[in-house]
Amino acid sequence: MKPFGFFHLKGIGGQIAALVLASTVALHLVVTTAFLISRPDRPDAPPDGAHQLTDAALLLGSAEPSERPRLVADLARAFPKLGIEMLAPGTASVEESDNQHLRAMRRHLGRGYKAVQLVPSGGESRLGVTLPDGTMIAGHVDGGPRPWFWGGPWLMALMTAFICVTVLGLWAARALAAPLSSFAKAAENFSLDGGAEPLPERGPEEIRSVARALNRMQERIARLMSDRTRMLAAISHDLRTPITRLRLRAEFIEDETNRKRMLIDLDQMRAMLESVLSLLRNDRKIEAVTLVDVASTLQLVADQFGDMGHVVHYDGPASATAAARPDDLHRGVTNLVENAVRFGAEVTIRLDLSGTTLVIDVEDDGPGISDARKQEMLEPFVRGDDARTMDESTGFGLGLSIARAIALAHGGELSLHDRSPHGLIVRMQLPLWQQPRLAAA
Repeated sequence: MKPFGFFHLKGIGGQIAALVLASTVALHLVVTTAFLISRPDRPDAPPDGAHQLTDAALLLGSAEPSERPRLVADLARAFPKLGIEMLAPGTASVEESDNQHLRAMRRHLGRGYKAVQLVPSGGESRLGVTLPDGTMIAGHVDGGPRPWFWGGPWLMALMTAFICVTVLGLWAARALAAPLSSFAKAAENFSLDGGAEPLPERGPEEIRSVARALNRMQERIARLMSDRTRMLAAISHDLRTPITRLRLRAEFIEDETNRKRMLIDLDQMRAMLESVLSLLRNDRKIEAVTLVDVASTLQLVADQFGDMGHVVHYDGPASATAAARPDDLHRGVTNLVENAVRFGAEVTIRLDLSGTTLVIDVEDDGPGISDARKQEMLEPFVRGDDARTMDESTGFGLGLSIARAIALAHGGELSLHDRSPHGLIVRMQLPLWQQPRLAAA
């Protein structure tokens, strides 16, 4: 770890530290400004109205008696809210009181002056100041002392701290949640055809490092799958040729029994090779998603197997249109029906539209599959129970996995269910409209 790497502004830690530092500086500036404005170190500073009355009393006390009426008139115009007036000695009613206004005024007036609370007249509170010569002036001082929790510097500090912490939390949440959301979206849209956009490498240094690592991982996976596909293509080319030669040579075997067994083995090898390549061939050109009449496709599959001597029925609407890959859909349903006719005497293909979901059921009257193995049967190269495994030529355990990959590529799913009284129902659920994805093995 680099020394003082935590304060590197390109990283999350450095940015959070810088934001905390900036928030602390802003908080101190606000508190200092509030302190200089309110000056809490001067608790004896009188409020505005009392301060004005105190200054007026000091001015009038130092002026000549003949000048006081003019000064009072000037003060009344300068401070209209104060309502200052001169009272003749003995005309004011004084009440006993000792509040913050009076204490502050007495500290500022000095000797010879006396600040008193006058009896309210007309519901208004008035304060009076007796000048050294006995003359009294009176004025209205609106409101009492403000509550201690309003206007104090600590309240500004608390609000500023709250704002700073809120901004810090929102920034940190966005800085961390936004890249994680993009990572999740990239994982959902990940494909092996290179069509997915790479993750944007922006944000703090840690986030950019993760984005670069994920982009490199996607490139390595795509390159690995491409190399695997080329290898399988080479294997396919190399194996098909000797299988063809062996089949030609087997035709010259005189023993009828051995010749038939040899041909069966070669056909099985060719079928196994084609099935494996069909499952793993991921670099093929992705078929475009178009509007497909699913009902016609299912009826066509049923007719094709009927022409081969199997009992396959279609049960569903005469027409049902959905967005799909036509060849992939035909291939997936064909695999399901081919698997069903191996173990059942009669097969039914059902089509149902449920809201925005298209449901295709392939039912057979065979022995079925136990609940413990239903999920396992969807994996590649897994064959059914002994009751469903008739002989070695019944299949290679790829039909269901290929159909499941096609369903997932359409944004749907494939599941296995029991049929009453016996048999198996393979259910393929496809959305009527979906965002296509590349099939994965």
